[in-house]
Amino acid sequence: MPDKVTLEQVERLVTQLPLHEQLRLVVSIGERLSVFTMPEAAEEERQRQVYATRLEAFLRTCEEMAAETIEAVDSAADIRQIREERTAQL
Repeated sequence: MPDKVTLEQVERLVTQLPLHEQLRLVVSIGERLSVFTMPEAAEEERQRQVYATRLEAFLRTCEEMAAETIEAVDSAADIRQIREERTAQL
């Protein structure tokens, strides 16, 4: 067998294997490839993490602002005041 094997040769050999052996081969190849991280994938993951961190900070700020607004607003009192002002104008 030559030192270099082409993809086509490997594909032909794989088709000769029983299905369960083909599946074992796929699992084995998948495990070996999972060790390697492609630079593009690593950069995408880093960008996702940065985005998630920024989004969490933004949502935290929104929640804080909403909590401050809820404490500062008394809708019933505001409506009574508006009603009284309109009544006084009539």
